[in-house]
Amino acid sequence: MTDYTFSKHALDMMEERNILENWVRRALNESDNTFTGDDGNLHFSKAIAEREDRVLHVVVNSAVSPKRIVTLFFDRRLRSKK
Repeated sequence: MTDYTFSKHALDMMEERNILENWVRRALNESDNTFTGDDGNLHFSKAIAEREDRVLHVVVNSAVSPKRIVTLFFDRRLRSKK
């Protein structure tokens, strides 16, 4: 994940929501779904087995270098289909 940096907000959300960096790495490298949002940011989602297959949503600004992880959260609207 050397080509990504975390925004302060993303780091705060990781701490507040008990989201491990390893899970973020998994979402970015092994995503279940990826799309570009209307805001131009890349959106990655990944079911996290350690959290009862809740779906981690990671938003990345790819217009900057290195790419910046803007925010991340467990998306209540999505559930793993496992």
